[in-house]
Amino acid sequence: MRILVAIFLVIHALIHALGFLKAFKIIEINSLSLSISKTFGICWLIAVILFLITTFLLLFKSNYWWLFGMLSVVVSQIIIAFFWNEAKFGTILNLIILLACMFAYGNFSFSKQVNREVAQMLSNIETNQKELIGVQLIEDLPIPVQKWLIHCGVNNRLQIKSVYLSQEVLIKLKPNQKKWYKAIAQQYFTISPAAFNWVIDMDMNSFIKIKGRDKLENESGEMVIKLGSLIPIVNVKNNKKINEATLQRFLAEIVWFPSAVLSSYISWEYIDESSAKATISINNITTSGTFFFNKNGEFKKFSTFRYKDLHDVEPKEWSVEAVESNVINGIKIPVVLNVTWKLDDKDFTWLQLKIKNVYYNIHK
Repeated sequence: MRILVAIFLVIHALIHALGFLKAFKIIEINSLSLSISKTFGICWLIAVILFLITTFLLLFKSNYWWLFGMLSVVVSQIIIAFFWNEAKFGTILNLIILLACMFAYGNFSFSKQVNREVAQMLSNIETNQKELIGVQLIEDLPIPVQKWLIHCGVNNRLQIKSVYLSQEVLIKLKPNQKKWYKAIAQQYFTISPAAFNWVIDMDMNSFIKIKGRDKLENESGEMVIKLGSLIPIVNVKNNKKINEATLQRFLAEIVWFPSAVLSSYISWEYIDESSAKATISINNITTSGTFFFNKNGEFKKFSTFRYKDLHDVEPKEWSVEAVESNVINGIKIPVVLNVTWKLDDKDFTWLQLKIKNVYYNIHK
């Protein structure tokens, strides 16, 4: 897509260059019958320079190429207005370039907003407690949870206060869909207070891109999905079902930072030797889920009942299953996971996650 936009920019620059060359009679251009003064010739040259600068910034992935692109379009369109009969078809190129600039601005604005949210989230971390995780801290937890913490290696380590991780993602939007959409995601967590910010970039095809953001902030959830980072498709926040679902997601994802099991807002209940129920209570929202482990104490699955859509009357079973685990930064965590909805007729595995990087106790 970047190369295609660059081609349009170069083509438009070359067209404007013809106006400059004709004005200064550098070469004879019979295809241009319009008379161009040297003053306007300079204007045509300015447009050329702006389009070429835009192309350079675009190819080198500058965050501000769209700004020069919009300026280029404005200058170009003013020139076209003065030579409308001969140059009016240049408006088509300007519209294409302007559309690309608008989507680029949407991506810039979206990323800037997320950066502000993450910075604010990390600034709220409660860092007054830096306690080592020892036997005395975990002895009141159910036995399978104790075995899990020991197995994953958090014993005698500082409690985790914040997390950054990156993911490779495969997504299906419908149960009967065969194609997996590829995406990349990054996520920040804080444990005290409980919060996360998850951003995903997904390519539907070469031209259509989806950007989404889920977050838990100030004890409430929010979901935003935008087409091309610009056109809202979903924008829901502070909804009871979203708030509950967001807490359930946070609870499931503590498998990436296991010391969070000690948080005051999570309580545990023994079920059997291989499972325990966790209940998370924040503000006026309480929800729970079940963690399953193998005989060695390794996490295998999380299951809860969650609303799939806002219009659902009853929640459906939602599970996160570990496919592969590995040690990252000294802690053994699941690095490949499948996320599944249990529907009336069949199971729908709609999300596959692969953890690429994890960093603990990070600061913005």
